[in-house]
Amino acid sequence: MDKLIITVAPTGNVPTKALNPNAPITNEEIVKDVLACEALGASIAHLHIRDENEQPTSDRLIYKDLLDKLKKSGTNIITQLSTGARGGKNTIDYRSQMLDLNCEMASLSTGSSNFPTSINGNSPELIEALASKMLQNNIKPEIEVFDTAMIKNANYLVKKGIIKPNLHFNLVMNVPGSMAGTPRNLMFLVESLPQNSTFTVSGIGKSQIQMLTMAILLGGHVRTGLEDVLKMDQDHASNTELVKQVIEIARAVKRPIANPDQAREILSL
Repeated sequence: MDKLIITVAPTGNVPTKALNPNAPITNEEIVKDVLACEALGASIAHLHIRDENEQPTSDRLIYKDLLDKLKKSGTNIITQLSTGARGGKNTIDYRSQMLDLNCEMASLSTGSSNFPTSINGNSPELIEALASKMLQNNIKPEIEVFDTAMIKNANYLVKKGIIKPNLHFNLVMNVPGSMAGTPRNLMFLVESLPQNSTFTVSGIGKSQIQMLTMAILLGGHVRTGLEDVLKMDQDHASNTELVKQVIEIARAVKRPIANPDQAREILSL
């Protein structure tokens, strides 16, 4: 069994200071949290950004500023940029604008689904354009799976030569409007993955501990952070506390933690 890769998703598109005062909003705050989580054991940073009004955006210049600040900090963490549907306009040019920057990974939803109050809209044309630009710039896609059809579509994209094996998936469990975070659903997704794939599990809200514990036991990897969980035992969570919680679970089942270079080897970056 591979060492455990911990991804931290510090910001997301939903958290605000009003919802949780620990949420990092500015690039400076994001860098501070990423460094603290890397020191604890996180090896991937799944990155979202905000504009000057603290609204989600896909602005290339803001992403570049964040990556530049991370590079200047001396971090070795793997940077994974979000191309998700909540980051502003839902056009190819807008959602792909950051994919020429110096990052190692980016998110790729291979289908559409529902969020609580909006559509996670990903047309076939958009998916292929994002995947093609990642391939062109040697960026490894993390295939975001909100339901089983997204696994099937990833296999289709492999056949077309738009994404290359070995694939890496993020199984996103318990988003309201999408697949429920249950053991049965997670097992079905894991058993549906193509051979030689790696996978991470994201457990949203109250499902996190159960979903991430299962992922660790199954030999998969995990994502945590304020994008996924805002509270711990009715108190405001923080990114570092959430990473510590994962490490405690991993230690309890004797699963060692991967550092960034070990994660690169596991993911064939």
